[in-house]
Amino acid sequence: MKKSLFKILARINKLILPSFAKKDLTKLKKWEKAIVAYRYVVTKNSLGD
Repeated sequence: MKKSLFKILARINKLILPSFAKKDLTKLKKWEKAIVAYRYVVTKNSLGD
């Protein structure tokens, strides 16, 4: 159940949220860092343990 929920969230994130892959993470604003952290947590949980 938990893994499938995070898989759905990961798909939604990919469609809606911006990608910061080509940007320097040290120069991001606080809200951009929050988005990166959120995407990391969702991706980590969707891949499972």
